[in-house]
Amino acid sequence: MDLGLSVATYFVLILVLLYILHRWNKTSSANFPPGPKCWPLIGNLHIMDLNRPHKTYLELAKTYGSVFSVQMGMKKMVVLAGYEAVKDALINHAEEFGERGIVKMLKDMDKEKGLISSNGENWKVMRRFTITTLRDFGMGKSTIEDKIAEESVHLTNHIASFKGKQFDDLMILNAAVANIIVAILLGHRMSYEDPQFKRLLSLTNENVRLLGAPMVSLYNVYPILGFLPGSHKTIRKNVVELLEFITQTFVKHLKNLDENDQRSFIDAFLVRQKEDAENSQTYFHNDNLRVLVRNLFTAGMETTSTTLSWGLLLMVKYPKIQEKVQEEISRVVGSAQPLYSHRGQMPFTYAVVHEIQRFSDIIPLGVIHETSRDVTFKGYFIPKGTFIIPLLTSVLKDKTQFEKPDEFYPNHFLDAKGNFIKKDAFLPFSAGRRVCAGENLARMELFIFFTSLLQKFTFCLPPGIGHVNMTPGVGITSTPMKQMICAVPRF
Repeated sequence: MDLGLSVATYFVLILVLLYILHRWNKTSSANFPPGPKCWPLIGNLHIMDLNRPHKTYLELAKTYGSVFSVQMGMKKMVVLAGYEAVKDALINHAEEFGERGIVKMLKDMDKEKGLISSNGENWKVMRRFTITTLRDFGMGKSTIEDKIAEESVHLTNHIASFKGKQFDDLMILNAAVANIIVAILLGHRMSYEDPQFKRLLSLTNENVRLLGAPMVSLYNVYPILGFLPGSHKTIRKNVVELLEFITQTFVKHLKNLDENDQRSFIDAFLVRQKEDAENSQTYFHNDNLRVLVRNLFTAGMETTSTTLSWGLLLMVKYPKIQEKVQEEISRVVGSAQPLYSHRGQMPFTYAVVHEIQRFSDIIPLGVIHETSRDVTFKGYFIPKGTFIIPLLTSVLKDKTQFEKPDEFYPNHFLDAKGNFIKKDAFLPFSAGRRVCAGENLARMELFIFFTSLLQKFTFCLPPGIGHVNMTPGVGITSTPMKQMICAVPRF
């Protein structure tokens, strides 16, 4: 009898709890942005495409407009869709929408240190140091342009070694692009065949792919599931290995440190660390250095190399566009090394590079922001601490900003006379306080690597392959599915 009462009591308690959760969901905030009906405990998880959540958000925007809410488990979030809403939030309300939303997986990885997953004074100090130091080591200057041009020679020589036979370009492009940030971080480039370099690229690629896995999404919503096997555990293991390499590297730098001859980003950080040795509140400690270097290595390699890989596939798919780019390169550059300064004389090629970035849509969700204070936005009240998703895919494919948003159409960036034109809605690097710190470097890399490759080769499918697979794989970034291509020498 007592057992029966106990079971009944528990049953009633569960019903009361579910009722409270349901009422909380409906009345948690007056004038909060609208959104789909939520279920207790799971929120809107039942309607989400966990492999490609941006697809779900794009569909919801059709019903609820440019500012709407979703609930992942117990966490309410606000999604911004379309150029006007994203620009207004990130630029016109930069302070209110300028914090980083720290999900559980990122917290595990970065411990709220470094640049990507930190807030407050730590973020301000690390960002200021990063931008200043990158400039000191040539970002935006001819010195870094020379490094990219030199690396493009290594890249084209390596691709030439395949003698027109099929190869997988993604890891090679990863290595070439990574070498630019490696040269800044460590003071030297690494060989494409270096086993340690290959391992670092492999670990970084795997983490970027797994961060978009459904199990990681569920872990972010329900950290209690962390005991289960899955992608979240693989990511943590990979991060430990990456941090061990970084630790060994900066210990070597510390042994040979010459304060009057700083040859790398790590040198510059270690010098600041020495200068701040007496300051107990310093942000220049080893934990920040480890995470910051890993942040820069990942960000400095992944998105740019993925964009280049999409670019080559698009040239394969649209051979007439590839031919027109090659004609412009031949006319303006000839057989000389293409440089970033040539872009003004090459409007079509420059437009193609921009359209590759727009169409490939590398980070469709953007990176999660968080409101730093209560804010009224577009007539809605959004409380402090609300996660914000700036849906970049909805900006890059906004029908009010681009004539043919779902097609690869370089004319988006050309006027009637064939001159290059800027587009305000071209925001692949995001905008506002959290805009990509390496935007200028990435722009240089994309133009120089792309033109160097098309100057030397014509890209096509291997014999017997009928079509280019343009379906992106699952991941935190939109990466092409693995497929082989051929690079036929032009000379």
